[in-house]
Amino acid sequence: MPFTIDDLNYDKDSKERMPWEHYLELYAKADPKEIAARLSIPYDESAKAFTLTFLGSDYTITYPDFQVKHVEDEKKCYPLEDMIYAKILTIRFLLNGSASMGTGKYKTYREMPWGEVYLRQFDGRCIKRLAFTYGNRLKDFRLVMDHMKCTPVKFGDAAYELSIYPGYQIQMILWEGDEEFPPSSQILFSDNFPVSFAAEDMAVMGDVIIGSLKAFLKAAQAK
Repeated sequence: MPFTIDDLNYDKDSKERMPWEHYLELYAKADPKEIAARLSIPYDESAKAFTLTFLGSDYTITYPDFQVKHVEDEKKCYPLEDMIYAKILTIRFLLNGSASMGTGKYKTYREMPWGEVYLRQFDGRCIKRLAFTYGNRLKDFRLVMDHMKCTPVKFGDAAYELSIYPGYQIQMILWEGDEEFPPSSQILFSDNFPVSFAAEDMAVMGDVIIGSLKAFLKAAQAK
C-alpha cells in the first residue's frame, strides 16, 4: 500500500508505527560512514549527524536515533521535521539511495520502469491534487514556488523545477482551467530516480511535496 500524508497520531496507529520502527531498526544497524560515502553527504563523527538537503533546506539527522533538526533559512518552513512520511521517505533514501545525476531528460511517473504499479494512486494523490489545488490559483503557485527558491521552466501556464534530494530533480507543471476545460497538471522526474527510489517512494514523494506547499505558502504570505 502506498503511504499518504494524512494527519495520523503516529504513536497510536500501529499500521504506520510498524514500518517506522522497522526502518529505525535498519538505520541503527547501518554504517554511517558507508551511508555518507554512498550518498556523498557530510557526516560529522563527533556530533554523530548527517547533513542532508531536502526540498532546498539543510537538515541535520542524527545517527543512530534519526533526530531531525533544520538549519535556519529564509523559507521558515521545515517539513522534514514535521511530516512522518517525509521522514520515512528520507530514512529509506539514506538506507537505499545513491548519489546520482540525471542526463537532463525528464520522465512521467508512467514512464518509469515500474510506472504502472501505483499509477492510479499517483494520478489521484498527486497529479489531480496539484491541478485542482493550484490550477485556478497560479498566483499562489508562483508565490510558493518562488518562496521555495524553485527554478521557473517554460512549460504549461506555470511550471517550476525543484530538488527533493541532491541530484534528484522534479518539474511541476500547471495548465490553468477555464470555462471549457478543467485545470490540469503534470509532474516530471529526472531520469535518475530509479537509481534510488521504488514505485511507492515516488508516490509518497509527490504526496509529501504537494502536502508541503500549503505550509510553504503560509510562510510566503507571512513575509
